[in-house]
Amino acid sequence: MIGIIDYKIGNLANVQHAVQKAGYSAVISDRLSVLRQCSGLILPGVGAFEDGIKALDEYGMIDFLNDWVQAGNYLLGICLGMQLMYEKSYENGTWRGLGYLRGDIVRFEGDMKIPHMGWNTLHHHKTDALTRGIDEGDYVYFVHSYYAKVPDFDQVLMYSDYAVNFPAIVRSENVIGMQFHPEKSAKVGKILLENCLRMLK
Repeated sequence: MIGIIDYKIGNLANVQHAVQKAGYSAVISDRLSVLRQCSGLILPGVGAFEDGIKALDEYGMIDFLNDWVQAGNYLLGICLGMQLMYEKSYENGTWRGLGYLRGDIVRFEGDMKIPHMGWNTLHHHKTDALTRGIDEGDYVYFVHSYYAKVPDFDQVLMYSDYAVNFPAIVRSENVIGMQFHPEKSAKVGKILLENCLRMLK
């Protein structure tokens, strides 16, 4: 069973449907007793970093997730869920993140349209089982105004480009992040989600 963390941020049903369509059972829950029984967890989310990290704290999820990750269990963060796994965010102030990944969350700057919304290409950086079956230049669907500014690309598997090269898929052992929405990214998103779910199970 794959657990989808319910901290009242984002459309969790779409993620659950995508997991089930890939052939896996999934439960949406805010109960730690339920989530502890899962083989892997997904932290989805849309919206502001402040709201996300405060909601995790309110639902008692931060210590739980720290223990989960330290025990070597798999955690997938999607969109805001991925951003929350970084060290710090500068969205509407300064906010401390979960710190599982190295880097800060910063706003896009420049003349381009913000938020970065729509289809954009993926580019390979590191070989990993997670990205098996994904070709250079494949498209996925993004919706975000902030991105992970990282000290190096050591944890980056694939990146995208929106005036700056930014991490699109990241991994640090059992911690995985996707800045885009795999559940909205058609065939490419389905392949990536299936690759990830094989690990989470």
